[in-house]
Amino acid sequence: MTGPHALWTSMLPADTTFSPSQVAVAATGHRIAFADGSTRLCATSGLWNVPLGFGNPAVAEAVSKAARDASYLSLFRAPHRQAEEAADALIDLANPERYARVVFSTSGGAANDAAMKLARQYWAQHGTASRSLIVGLRGSYHGTMYGSHALSGDDLLQSAYAVDRRSVRHVAHDDDGEELSALLQREGDRVAAVVVEPVLGTGAHALAHAFIRRLLALREHYGFLLVADEVATGFGRTGRMFATDDWAAAPDVLILSKALTNGAMGAAALLVGPRIASAFERGGWTFVHGETQAGTPACAAAILAVIAELHRIEVESTTQALAAELLRLAMRWKAEGVVTEVTGSGCFLGLGLRAADGSPLSGPQVLQIVSAIADDGVLVHPGPSSIELIPGYGFGPEDLLETDRAVRAGLARIREVTA
Repeated sequence: MTGPHALWTSMLPADTTFSPSQVAVAATGHRIAFADGSTRLCATSGLWNVPLGFGNPAVAEAVSKAARDASYLSLFRAPHRQAEEAADALIDLANPERYARVVFSTSGGAANDAAMKLARQYWAQHGTASRSLIVGLRGSYHGTMYGSHALSGDDLLQSAYAVDRRSVRHVAHDDDGEELSALLQREGDRVAAVVVEPVLGTGAHALAHAFIRRLLALREHYGFLLVADEVATGFGRTGRMFATDDWAAAPDVLILSKALTNGAMGAAALLVGPRIASAFERGGWTFVHGETQAGTPACAAAILAVIAELHRIEVESTTQALAAELLRLAMRWKAEGVVTEVTGSGCFLGLGLRAADGSPLSGPQVLQIVSAIADDGVLVHPGPSSIELIPGYGFGPEDLLETDRAVRAGLARIREVTA
Protein backbone atom coordinates (compact mmCIF):
# COMPACT_ATOMS: atom_id res chain seq x y z
CA MET A 1 0.00 0.00 0.00
CA THR A 2 1.31 3.42 -0.92
CA GLY A 3 0.55 6.60 0.96
CA PRO A 4 2.07 9.08 3.34
CA HIS A 5 5.09 8.12 5.41
CA ALA A 6 4.61 7.31 9.10
CA LEU A 7 6.21 10.69 9.84
CA TRP A 8 3.44 13.30 10.07
CA THR A 9 4.96 16.64 9.06
CA SER A 10 3.78 20.06 10.22
CA MET A 11 1.45 22.54 8.52
CA LEU A 12 0.52 20.42 5.47
CA PRO A 13 -2.49 18.25 4.60
CA ALA A 14 -2.27 14.81 6.20
CA ASP A 15 -2.25 13.02 2.83
CA THR A 16 0.84 14.89 1.56
CA THR A 17 3.55 12.65 0.13
CA PHE A 18 7.13 13.61 -0.67
CA SER A 19 9.58 12.68 -3.40
CA PRO A 20 13.27 12.00 -2.61
CA SER A 21 14.05 15.52 -3.83
CA GLN A 22 12.02 16.85 -0.88
CA VAL A 23 13.44 14.63 1.88
CA ALA A 24 16.38 16.31 3.57
CA VAL A 25 19.28 14.10 4.65
CA ALA A 26 22.00 16.55 5.75
CA ALA A 27 22.79 20.23 6.15
CA THR A 28 26.10 22.06 6.17
CA GLY A 29 26.87 25.77 6.08
CA HIS A 30 23.91 27.33 4.26
CA ARG A 31 23.01 24.29 2.16
CA ILE A 32 20.68 21.35 2.64
CA ALA A 33 21.23 17.98 0.94
CA PHE A 34 18.32 15.81 -0.18
CA ALA A 35 17.72 12.10 -0.68
CA ASP A 36 17.96 12.32 -4.48
CA GLY A 37 21.50 13.68 -4.24
CA SER A 38 20.58 17.31 -4.89
CA THR A 39 21.49 20.27 -2.69
CA ARG A 40 19.76 23.62 -2.26
CA LEU A 41 20.79 26.96 -0.83
CA CYS A 42 18.71 27.73 2.26
CA ALA A 43 17.61 31.37 2.25
CA THR A 44 15.49 30.85 5.39
CA SER A 45 18.14 29.99 8.02
CA GLY A 46 16.37 26.68 8.60
CA LEU A 47 13.11 27.73 10.23
CA TRP A 48 14.73 31.16 10.79
CA ASN A 49 16.77 29.63 13.62
CA VAL A 50 20.18 28.81 12.12
CA PRO A 51 21.75 32.19 11.29
CA LEU A 52 25.28 30.95 12.02
CA GLY A 53 25.08 28.13 9.48
CA PHE A 54 24.22 24.44 9.77
CA GLY A 55 26.72 22.40 11.74
CA ASN A 56 28.46 25.43 13.25
CA PRO A 57 31.58 23.82 14.77
CA ALA A 58 31.69 25.94 17.93
CA VAL A 59 28.06 25.23 18.80
CA ALA A 60 28.31 21.53 17.91
CA GLU A 61 31.40 21.05 20.06
CA ALA A 62 29.87 22.90 23.01
CA VAL A 63 26.73 20.74 22.92
CA SER A 64 28.77 17.55 22.54
CA LYS A 65 30.94 18.40 25.54
CA ALA A 66 27.92 19.26 27.68
CA ALA A 67 26.23 15.98 26.74
CA ARG A 68 29.32 14.12 27.97
CA ASP A 69 29.97 16.20 31.10
CA ALA A 70 26.38 16.53 32.36
CA SER A 71 23.89 14.85 30.06
CA TYR A 72 20.94 16.17 32.06
CA LEU A 73 20.34 18.50 34.97
CA SER A 74 16.95 19.94 35.89
CA LEU A 75 15.83 23.42 36.91
CA PHE A 76 12.93 22.11 39.00
CA ARG A 77 13.39 23.57 42.51
CA ALA A 78 17.18 23.81 42.10
CA PRO A 79 19.69 25.51 39.78
CA HIS A 80 22.72 24.17 38.00
CA ARG A 81 25.85 26.10 37.18
CA GLN A 82 25.59 25.82 33.40
CA ALA A 83 22.13 27.44 33.38
CA GLU A 84 23.33 30.16 35.74
CA GLU A 85 26.17 31.01 33.36
CA ALA A 86 23.85 31.09 30.34
CA ALA A 87 21.38 33.33 32.19
CA ASP A 88 24.16 35.73 33.21
CA ALA A 89 25.42 35.86 29.61
CA LEU A 90 21.94 36.63 28.25
CA ILE A 91 21.39 39.43 30.76
CA ASP A 92 24.80 40.91 29.90
CA LEU A 93 24.03 40.69 26.19
CA ALA A 94 20.61 42.32 26.50
CA ASN A 95 21.64 44.97 29.08
CA PRO A 96 21.37 44.41 32.86
CA GLU A 97 19.75 47.83 33.21
CA ARG A 98 16.80 46.56 31.15
CA TYR A 99 16.47 42.95 32.35
CA ALA A 100 17.02 41.22 35.69
CA ARG A 101 16.04 37.53 35.57
CA VAL A 102 15.85 34.68 33.05
CA VAL A 103 13.20 31.96 32.82
CA PHE A 104 14.21 29.13 30.47
CA SER A 105 11.68 27.41 28.22
CA THR A 106 11.77 24.95 25.33
CA SER A 107 10.16 26.76 22.38
CA GLY A 108 8.82 30.10 21.31
CA GLY A 109 5.24 28.90 21.71
CA ALA A 110 5.86 27.57 25.22
CA ALA A 111 7.67 30.79 26.16
CA ASN A 112 4.70 32.87 24.99
CA ASP A 113 2.44 30.70 27.16
CA ALA A 114 4.78 31.35 30.10
CA ALA A 115 4.78 35.11 29.45
CA MET A 116 0.98 35.21 29.47
CA LYS A 117 0.91 33.28 32.74
CA LEU A 118 3.56 35.54 34.25
CA ALA A 119 1.63 38.69 33.36
CA ARG A 120 -1.66 37.39 34.74
CA GLN A 121 -0.03 36.22 37.97
CA TYR A 122 1.70 39.59 38.40
CA TRP A 123 -1.67 41.35 38.53
CA ALA A 124 -3.42 38.59 40.51
CA GLN A 125 -0.76 38.78 43.23
CA HIS A 126 -1.29 42.54 43.32
CA GLY A 127 -4.95 41.92 44.07
CA THR A 128 -6.22 42.90 40.63
CA ALA A 129 -7.03 39.53 39.08
CA SER A 130 -9.51 41.32 36.81
CA ARG A 131 -6.47 42.44 34.78
CA SER A 132 -6.35 39.19 32.82
CA LEU A 133 -6.76 40.31 29.19
CA ILE A 134 -3.81 39.80 26.86
CA VAL A 135 -3.72 41.97 23.74
CA GLY A 136 -1.96 40.84 20.57
CA LEU A 137 -1.79 42.04 16.98
CA ARG A 138 -3.80 40.80 14.04
CA GLY A 139 -1.53 38.94 11.67
CA SER A 140 0.88 37.98 14.44
CA TYR A 141 2.23 34.49 15.11
CA HIS A 142 3.24 33.38 18.59
CA GLY A 143 3.02 29.58 18.36
CA THR A 144 0.47 26.78 18.55
CA MET A 145 0.46 25.86 22.23
CA TYR A 146 -2.95 26.57 23.75
CA GLY A 147 -2.01 30.00 25.11
CA SER A 148 0.17 31.06 22.20
CA HIS A 149 -2.37 29.64 19.74
CA ALA A 150 -5.00 31.89 21.28
CA LEU A 151 -2.64 34.86 21.09
CA SER A 152 -1.62 34.30 17.46
CA GLY A 153 -3.49 36.78 15.27
CA ASP A 154 -3.79 34.55 12.20
CA ASP A 155 -6.69 32.20 11.47
CA LEU A 156 -5.15 28.90 12.57
CA LEU A 157 -8.28 26.81 13.20
CA GLN A 158 -8.51 28.12 16.75
CA SER A 159 -12.24 27.39 16.87
CA ALA A 160 -11.79 23.78 15.75
CA TYR A 161 -9.35 23.17 18.60
CA ALA A 162 -11.62 24.86 21.17
CA VAL A 163 -8.85 27.35 21.87
CA ASP A 164 -10.23 29.77 24.45
CA ARG A 165 -9.79 33.34 23.19
CA ARG A 166 -12.19 35.04 25.59
CA SER A 167 -9.31 36.65 27.50
CA VAL A 168 -7.43 37.70 24.36
CA ARG A 169 -7.97 40.74 22.17
CA HIS A 170 -6.42 41.58 18.79
CA VAL A 171 -5.80 45.01 17.27
CA ALA A 172 -4.28 46.36 14.06
CA HIS A 173 -0.52 46.86 13.76
CA ASP A 174 -0.60 49.30 10.85
CA ASP A 175 -2.71 52.20 12.18
CA ASP A 176 -0.13 53.88 14.45
CA GLY A 177 -1.87 52.44 17.50
CA GLU A 178 -5.34 53.96 17.01
CA GLU A 179 -7.23 50.71 17.54
CA LEU A 180 -5.07 49.78 20.53
CA SER A 181 -5.76 53.18 22.07
CA ALA A 182 -9.50 52.77 21.55
CA LEU A 183 -9.44 49.30 23.12
CA LEU A 184 -7.59 50.59 26.16
CA GLN A 185 -10.07 53.41 26.58
CA ARG A 186 -12.78 50.74 26.89
CA GLU A 187 -10.93 47.98 28.75
CA GLY A 188 -7.61 49.40 29.94
CA ASP A 189 -8.20 48.44 33.57
CA ARG A 190 -8.61 44.80 32.49
CA VAL A 191 -5.50 44.51 30.30
CA ALA A 192 -2.66 42.53 31.88
CA ALA A 193 -0.23 42.74 28.96
CA VAL A 194 0.22 43.71 25.35
CA VAL A 195 2.36 41.29 23.31
CA VAL A 196 3.99 42.39 20.05
CA GLU A 197 6.50 41.12 17.52
CA PRO A 198 8.79 43.97 16.38
CA VAL A 199 8.52 42.41 12.93
CA LEU A 200 5.42 40.27 12.43
CA GLY A 201 6.59 36.85 11.34
CA THR A 202 3.54 36.44 9.13
CA GLY A 203 4.27 38.66 6.15
CA ALA A 204 7.38 40.28 7.65
CA HIS A 205 5.68 43.55 8.59
CA ALA A 206 7.87 45.79 10.78
CA LEU A 207 6.09 47.86 13.40
CA ALA A 208 6.19 51.55 12.50
CA HIS A 209 8.11 53.93 14.75
CA ALA A 210 4.86 55.81 15.36
CA PHE A 211 3.18 52.63 16.58
CA ILE A 212 6.03 51.87 18.97
CA ARG A 213 6.01 55.41 20.37
CA ARG A 214 2.24 55.18 20.91
CA LEU A 215 2.59 51.74 22.50
CA LEU A 216 5.15 52.96 25.04
CA ALA A 217 3.08 56.04 25.85
CA LEU A 218 -0.02 53.91 26.37
CA ARG A 219 1.91 51.64 28.74
CA GLU A 220 2.87 54.70 30.80
CA HIS A 221 -0.78 55.78 30.93
CA TYR A 222 -2.55 52.46 31.53
CA GLY A 223 0.17 50.50 33.34
CA PHE A 224 -0.10 47.22 31.42
CA LEU A 225 2.94 44.99 31.02
CA LEU A 226 4.64 45.00 27.63
CA VAL A 227 5.97 41.76 26.17
CA ALA A 228 8.20 41.77 23.08
CA ASP A 229 8.24 38.48 21.19
CA GLU A 230 11.68 38.50 19.58
CA VAL A 231 11.65 34.80 18.79
CA ALA A 232 12.25 35.67 15.13
CA THR A 233 14.08 39.01 15.40
CA GLY A 234 16.55 38.39 18.23
CA PHE A 235 20.32 38.03 17.92
CA GLY A 236 21.05 40.42 15.08
CA ARG A 237 18.32 39.60 12.59
CA THR A 238 17.24 43.24 12.13
CA GLY A 239 20.73 44.75 12.36
CA ARG A 240 20.66 45.28 16.12
CA MET A 241 21.33 42.57 18.70
CA PHE A 242 17.64 42.86 19.56
CA ALA A 243 15.07 44.81 17.56
CA THR A 244 13.81 46.40 20.79
CA ASP A 245 17.26 47.89 21.48
CA ASP A 246 16.04 50.89 19.47
CA TRP A 247 12.96 51.40 21.65
CA ALA A 248 13.04 54.38 23.99
CA ALA A 249 12.12 52.08 26.88
CA ALA A 250 12.54 48.36 27.37
CA PRO A 251 9.68 45.86 27.33
CA ASP A 252 8.84 44.18 30.63
CA VAL A 253 9.50 40.75 29.12
CA LEU A 254 11.69 39.84 26.14
CA ILE A 255 10.98 36.42 24.60
CA LEU A 256 13.84 34.71 22.77
CA SER A 257 14.12 31.43 20.88
CA LYS A 258 15.07 30.29 17.35
CA ALA A 259 18.62 31.71 16.97
CA LEU A 260 19.17 31.25 20.72
CA THR A 261 20.95 27.92 20.11
CA ASN A 262 21.45 28.18 16.33
CA GLY A 263 18.96 25.34 15.98
CA ALA A 264 21.10 22.88 17.92
CA MET A 265 18.68 22.48 20.84
CA GLY A 266 15.01 23.13 21.53
CA ALA A 267 15.29 26.20 23.73
CA ALA A 268 13.71 29.54 24.56
CA ALA A 269 14.12 32.17 27.25
CA LEU A 270 12.12 34.92 28.89
CA LEU A 271 14.23 37.90 29.95
CA VAL A 272 12.24 39.51 32.72
CA GLY A 273 12.55 43.20 33.52
CA PRO A 274 13.00 44.65 37.02
CA ARG A 275 9.36 45.71 37.39
CA ILE A 276 8.15 42.09 37.38
CA ALA A 277 11.25 40.46 38.88
CA SER A 278 11.39 42.76 41.91
CA ALA A 279 7.66 42.30 42.61
CA PHE A 280 8.00 38.50 42.64
CA GLU A 281 11.12 38.74 44.81
CA ARG A 282 9.59 41.16 47.33
CA GLY A 283 6.42 39.11 47.57
CA GLY A 284 8.15 35.73 47.68
CA TRP A 285 5.74 34.60 44.98
CA THR A 286 6.18 31.27 43.18
CA PHE A 287 5.84 31.28 39.40
CA VAL A 288 4.13 27.95 38.70
CA HIS A 289 5.79 27.04 35.44
CA GLY A 290 8.33 24.37 34.57
CA GLU A 291 9.46 22.33 31.57
CA THR A 292 11.49 19.14 31.79
CA GLN A 293 13.95 20.05 29.05
CA ALA A 294 14.21 23.77 29.78
CA GLY A 295 17.71 25.10 30.43
CA THR A 296 19.51 21.76 30.37
CA PRO A 297 23.33 21.79 30.33
CA ALA A 298 23.36 21.14 26.58
CA CYS A 299 20.95 24.04 25.99
CA ALA A 300 23.04 26.31 28.19
CA ALA A 301 26.23 25.31 26.38
CA ALA A 302 24.67 26.04 23.01
CA ILE A 303 23.51 29.47 24.20
CA LEU A 304 26.97 30.38 25.47
CA ALA A 305 28.57 29.19 22.22
CA VAL A 306 26.09 31.20 20.12
CA ILE A 307 26.78 34.37 22.10
CA ALA A 308 30.53 33.87 21.64
CA GLU A 309 30.03 33.35 17.90
CA LEU A 310 27.87 36.46 17.59
CA HIS A 311 30.63 38.49 19.18
CA ARG A 312 33.26 36.82 16.97
CA ILE A 313 31.50 37.76 13.72
CA GLU A 314 30.60 41.25 15.03
CA VAL A 315 26.98 40.42 14.34
CA GLU A 316 25.51 43.92 14.15
CA SER A 317 27.91 45.23 11.52
CA THR A 318 27.74 41.90 9.67
CA THR A 319 23.95 41.84 9.46
CA GLN A 320 23.74 45.54 8.63
CA ALA A 321 26.03 44.99 5.63
CA LEU A 322 24.10 41.90 4.50
CA ALA A 323 20.79 43.72 4.99
CA ALA A 324 21.91 46.53 2.69
CA GLU A 325 22.75 44.04 -0.09
CA LEU A 326 19.52 42.12 0.49
CA LEU A 327 17.44 45.29 0.29
CA ARG A 328 19.16 46.37 -2.92
CA LEU A 329 18.29 43.02 -4.47
CA ALA A 330 14.67 43.18 -3.27
CA MET A 331 14.16 46.74 -4.48
CA ARG A 332 15.56 45.79 -7.88
CA TRP A 333 12.99 42.98 -8.07
CA LYS A 334 10.25 45.45 -7.19
CA ALA A 335 11.42 48.02 -9.75
CA GLU A 336 11.43 45.32 -12.44
CA GLY A 337 8.01 43.98 -11.46
CA VAL A 338 9.30 40.64 -10.20
CA VAL A 339 7.59 41.33 -6.84
CA THR A 340 4.97 43.92 -5.91
CA GLU A 341 6.03 44.92 -2.39
CA VAL A 342 9.01 44.77 -0.03
CA THR A 343 8.37 44.57 3.71
CA GLY A 344 10.38 43.70 6.81
CA SER A 345 13.60 44.88 8.37
CA GLY A 346 17.27 43.98 8.18
CA CYS A 347 17.87 40.37 7.14
CA PHE A 348 14.17 39.56 7.42
CA LEU A 349 12.30 40.58 4.25
CA GLY A 350 8.88 39.87 2.81
CA LEU A 351 8.32 40.03 -0.94
CA GLY A 352 4.73 40.66 -2.01
CA LEU A 353 3.21 38.67 -4.87
CA ARG A 354 -0.02 39.21 -6.79
CA ALA A 355 -1.95 37.49 -9.55
CA ALA A 356 -2.10 39.05 -13.01
CA ASP A 357 -5.33 40.85 -12.07
CA GLY A 358 -3.76 42.28 -8.92
CA SER A 359 -5.58 39.97 -6.51
CA PRO A 360 -3.74 38.28 -3.61
CA LEU A 361 -2.46 34.74 -4.06
CA SER A 362 -3.93 31.85 -2.09
CA GLY A 363 -1.86 29.74 0.28
CA PRO A 364 -1.62 26.83 -2.21
CA GLN A 365 -0.51 29.25 -4.95
CA VAL A 366 2.27 30.60 -2.75
CA LEU A 367 3.41 27.06 -1.91
CA GLN A 368 3.51 26.33 -5.64
CA ILE A 369 5.85 29.30 -6.11
CA VAL A 370 8.03 28.24 -3.19
CA SER A 371 8.28 24.78 -4.76
CA ALA A 372 9.22 26.25 -8.15
CA ILE A 373 11.99 28.36 -6.60
CA ALA A 374 13.22 25.27 -4.75
CA ASP A 375 13.36 23.40 -8.07
CA ASP A 376 15.77 26.13 -9.17
CA GLY A 377 17.97 25.50 -6.15
CA VAL A 378 16.96 27.94 -3.39
CA LEU A 379 14.66 27.52 -0.39
CA VAL A 380 12.46 30.49 0.54
CA HIS A 381 9.67 30.78 3.11
CA PRO A 382 5.95 31.16 2.23
CA GLY A 383 3.95 34.11 3.55
CA PRO A 384 0.49 35.55 2.93
CA SER A 385 0.58 36.34 -0.81
CA SER A 386 4.34 36.64 -0.42
CA ILE A 387 7.61 34.86 0.03
CA GLU A 388 10.15 35.66 2.72
CA LEU A 389 13.93 35.80 2.75
CA ILE A 390 15.64 35.18 6.11
CA PRO A 391 19.21 34.25 5.10
CA GLY A 392 22.03 33.11 7.34
CA TYR A 393 24.50 35.78 8.35
CA GLY A 394 27.29 34.20 6.29
CA PHE A 395 25.54 34.76 2.95
CA GLY A 396 28.00 36.19 0.43
CA PRO A 397 27.71 37.73 -3.06
CA GLU A 398 27.53 34.33 -4.77
CA ASP A 399 24.71 33.23 -2.49
CA LEU A 400 22.74 36.39 -3.25
CA LEU A 401 23.35 35.94 -6.99
CA GLU A 402 22.11 32.35 -6.74
CA THR A 403 19.04 33.54 -4.86
CA ASP A 404 18.39 36.19 -7.51
CA ARG A 405 18.54 33.64 -10.33
CA ALA A 406 16.30 31.09 -8.57
CA VAL A 407 13.60 33.58 -7.53
CA ARG A 408 13.42 35.04 -11.03
CA ALA A 409 13.37 31.63 -12.71
CA GLY A 410 10.83 30.10 -10.35
CA LEU A 411 8.41 33.03 -10.61
CA ALA A 412 8.78 33.21 -14.39
CA ARG A 413 7.99 29.51 -14.78
CA ILE A 414 4.86 29.75 -12.61
CA ARG A 415 3.66 32.81 -14.53
CA GLU A 416 4.10 30.97 -17.82
CA VAL A 417 2.00 28.07 -16.57
CA THR A 418 -0.77 30.28 -15.15
CA ALA A 419 -0.86 32.84 -18.00
